[in-house]
Amino acid sequence: MSHDAPRKRPSRGDAIRLGIAVLFFTAAPTAGDIGGCGQAENDLDPAKFFAAKQGVDCDRCTACGLTTDACGKACSPGLIVSAFPPGCVPLEHDGEVCVDALAASACSDYAHFMADEGSTIPTECNFCPPQADAGVADAEAE
Repeated sequence: MSHDAPRKRPSRGDAIRLGIAVLFFTAAPTAGDIGGCGQAENDLDPAKFFAAKQGVDCDRCTACGLTTDACGKACSPGLIVSAFPPGCVPLEHDGEVCVDALAASACSDYAHFMADEGSTIPTECNFCPPQADAGVADAEAE
């Protein structure tokens, strides 16, 4: 027969250490929360963003051997796009995530992003998706 030793109660110090560990791992901000990384909520500068995006587009087109018209435009001098659509005001963090996602994309994905017809964009770059009712109010006003 085995004798079960009486259970030892955790000491007050053990309970405090456990409480601190639980607090440490559960009180942190959730990744992706605004300010969760200590970053301010600054509006994304369109000129800086589109210059960075165009640079990544050209680099990826070259590295992946893509020869679409969109790639030709991305690699041409001068900024192709310099403003967001009206009412679209993404944050700096949004732009950084987009450019990082583009830079990390596989060539097969980039071929879709830079297709001359039916191109797509990564979800990280879809700051201001078109509204389902875009233009309806204008048509009703006529």
